[in-house]
Amino acid sequence: MSRFIRHLSAVLRARFAPRTQQSAEVQDSLVKALYASPASLLSGAISGGSLSIVIAWQAAAMPMNIIAGLVLLVGISRSISAVYFQRQLAHKDGPARPIWGIAYEMGAWIYAALLGLQALATLVITKDATLHVLAVGMVASYAGGISGRNAGRVHVAVGQTCFTMLPTSIGLIIAGGLGYVILGILCFLMIFAMAEITKTTHRIVLEALQGKHEKTNLAIKFERLARFDSLTGVENRMAMHMRLRDLFEHRMSDRDEMAVLWMDLDRFKEINDTLGHIVGDQLLCQVAERLTRALDSRGHVARFGGDEFVLICPGAGRFQAETIAADIARVLGGDFEVGGHHLTVTASMGIAIAPEDGCDGDELLQHADLALYKAKHAGRNRHARFDWSMKERQNRTYDLETGLRGALANGELQLHYQPIFDTETGRITICEALMRWQHPELGWISPAEFIPIAESSALIEPMTNWALERACRDAMLWHEDIRVAVNISPALIKTDGLPRSVISALLGSGLKARRLELEVTESIFLEDDRRTHLILGELRRIGLRLALDDFGTGYSSLGSLRTHEFDTIKVDQSFMRGVDENPRDRAIAQSVAHLARALDVETVAEGIETEEQLRYAREIGFTNVQGFVLSRPIPLEELLVLIRQSRADVVDMAAVIRQRRLA
Repeated sequence: MSRFIRHLSAVLRARFAPRTQQSAEVQDSLVKALYASPASLLSGAISGGSLSIVIAWQAAAMPMNIIAGLVLLVGISRSISAVYFQRQLAHKDGPARPIWGIAYEMGAWIYAALLGLQALATLVITKDATLHVLAVGMVASYAGGISGRNAGRVHVAVGQTCFTMLPTSIGLIIAGGLGYVILGILCFLMIFAMAEITKTTHRIVLEALQGKHEKTNLAIKFERLARFDSLTGVENRMAMHMRLRDLFEHRMSDRDEMAVLWMDLDRFKEINDTLGHIVGDQLLCQVAERLTRALDSRGHVARFGGDEFVLICPGAGRFQAETIAADIARVLGGDFEVGGHHLTVTASMGIAIAPEDGCDGDELLQHADLALYKAKHAGRNRHARFDWSMKERQNRTYDLETGLRGALANGELQLHYQPIFDTETGRITICEALMRWQHPELGWISPAEFIPIAESSALIEPMTNWALERACRDAMLWHEDIRVAVNISPALIKTDGLPRSVISALLGSGLKARRLELEVTESIFLEDDRRTHLILGELRRIGLRLALDDFGTGYSSLGSLRTHEFDTIKVDQSFMRGVDENPRDRAIAQSVAHLARALDVETVAEGIETEEQLRYAREIGFTNVQGFVLSRPIPLEELLVLIRQSRADVVDMAAVIRQRRLA
């Protein structure tokens, strides 16, 4: 019997299989639809069982009683299995097991066969027309109902129709009589009509389910695109912000700890520029995988953008965050094999921990970013913990940058001049222009503080242009044999506007080009040496002088002297400060003075603060000296007085010092 049922199932599946391809999700939905309404199965079991019992009781035949009992038993069993199936789905989300579909098919066909068998027995055993009407009516109504309820599985519905209507049709023909025979033929034809109705309903249901699943899959795809990084597969910036906000909103207590680690790959741009973006992208994917492995369910990884990743670790305090940072450094320490290249990668990390470092997601991210900046500034390949002094420095930097934007227009910037003296005559030969800023609220701001801010905020160019124009105008007020020196930021050497600004300042003031000296440091030679050479050559063609400042502290001192022509070499004060006691400093200073004489360029010994340093600078052959022992940077009015005094044939530097002390 079981072999016959399996064979019949295979035949029905082949004959009535849908012509469209079904996805696994659609098939799963069709199986679930079979058990979707346990109440309908229960009502069918009760009504079918009740009618079967009534017919059996009226027929008073043992076979009828057995069939009625089986109908009631199978119907109740199917209802119980549907309830159990629904409870299983409620406790375990996921696709239904294939066994449930087979179980439903067997139960449905057995129940339908029992109803058909009962109708056949009623028509053959009894002669009561009332019982005949009840039996045939029950079978016909059941066949009509299952064509809609089980339309999701065509072969199940068609099998049920066959199992109910075929025995009924045979019973009607056996019962005899014209009416019974016609009704039997109609019942037989009803099988084909119900099969067609079932197939049509199935097609409509299938199209609806496929459309629903396509929309669901599309929604899932768009949600993934919106929440996950398309390259690495980890969460993106938007999802990271959402997760951070949700974690703060659902904290049990404001004291609950949470760590945010902001990570940036060191020198990733060099890999991109050297090996290409494809290798860079592959490297980012491997980094994301290692980060996920290093966290080991302790947090969540998100790609913030570029080569920056943010790690959110709920419940992690300072010690746990330090441990996670160490684990990340360790997993990234291994070599990466990317596109046939053997790469070594390091990372810098900034750590901020709630609630002590921030009370919301945005503040915590901002502070982790500040800590990251500190880690990079400290030398990279390390992590740094946020402290509130970073915030104070950031606020001061912001205040200074904001104030600096209006300083030029408000007349807050000034030029002070530090004179440079000739070691032979004691007279002033150069005046170095030094910018000073008196903030209306914060007072005097050190150049060491506001010049880097100006360089990083693109304010250095207008400030330098102002300094050039002002210095050239001021230089017209003193003797023609005294030059004026202006410091030029390395950032300006990269622009095309410097030569134009110099020419504009010279023409606007009437100053001769030979009286203007531009001071540059060796850091300008770190990048794009060809462009630097062109800019410096253009400046020399204008006729002005070039001075190499802070000589000896840069990266390529002798190389810069070999490839570029300078009129003056200024030896850094760090060498002159130790000539009193350090033989090495004395030897270096003496070597530079000798080198300058051989190159036929002037020299300036910077940072002269004692008479002993001044005496030594004269003895080893420096042509000029500059320092506090001679004069501090002073305003223009004081400088003009000092110039007049230095014109009085002073030839003894000691006399210059005494004169400055008296002043």
